[in-house]
Amino acid sequence: MTAPAEPILFQAICTPPRSLTPRGFRIFALLLGMVSAAVGLLFLAIGAWPVLPFLGVEVAFALGMLALHARGAARRAELLLLVPGRLSVARTDSRGRREEIVLDPTWARVTHREDPGHAGTLLIESRGQVVEIGRDLASEDKASLQHALHSALVRARQPVFDNAQLR
Repeated sequence: MTAPAEPILFQAICTPPRSLTPRGFRIFALLLGMVSAAVGLLFLAIGAWPVLPFLGVEVAFALGMLALHARGAARRAELLLLVPGRLSVARTDSRGRREEIVLDPTWARVTHREDPGHAGTLLIESRGQVVEIGRDLASEDKASLQHALHSALVRARQPVFDNAQLR
């Protein structure tokens, strides 16, 4: 018989925003190709045909970098998991490397440091350890995550007494 799994008190997955869909990428590539072809025809008309290979390499490089960035953003994720006695922050970076940081939820404190003009910083502090979370989130999302995680930590700290005589 297997032991029952720990109950999950809080779970959040933070991913970077991905506004460019595969269809949007194809449309962007088509538009960039059309603009580059027009510029190429202009250079060809004025007799500067040696520029054309460089123009093609430049377009290929730009599309390749955009595709590489989109692929990396698809891999990035951060999982916050609160179970009784443990708060873990598991991160996967754009190269697929994974790291996990385990904190004591009894001493954990969540703070959101505002920064005008930027999204601010969301930190978890626990027994001298400071971990930044939600790096890819907007300011409103960070405030919402801070509120939700703070509420979950408060609930996790409250003891539950089950006394059969009081039922």
